[in-house]
Amino acid sequence: MTHQAEQTLLRPVLSSTEAQLFVADIKASCDFYADKLGFTVAFVYGDPPHFGQVTRDHARLNLRVVDEPVFVGDIREREQLLSASLTLATAEEIEQLFLSYQAAGVRFSQTFKKESWGSSTFIVTDPDGNLILFAGPAD
Repeated sequence: MTHQAEQTLLRPVLSSTEAQLFVADIKASCDFYADKLGFTVAFVYGDPPHFGQVTRDHARLNLRVVDEPVFVGDIREREQLLSASLTLATAEEIEQLFLSYQAAGVRFSQTFKKESWGSSTFIVTDPDGNLILFAGPAD
């Protein structure tokens, strides 16, 4: 076996990613992601609770309680500093998801938009100001 073939066989594969979101109230955050965005609370940890995870399909978001603001002023919103990016497979799915979130009264930093690079996107703002991008094909 050649050295290159050996390296290919031994190359570790990254199987998933989990975004870390900083929150002030773990219960309020879990309720928002479950009730408004359709996630399931996978777990909440600590006494008092200070860490948790919400999941929806293959997306996982970790929620970590912090007692102080993580960002200064309005820089997160002004610079659109995303906390997580989640993708959908089809144009129909992203549009359907946007409409369901709109009907649920979710606050958007950016409403549904067809981007010049061929994607459809929208950005949800959670109760702690975390910006969550949803993206999918435009057509």
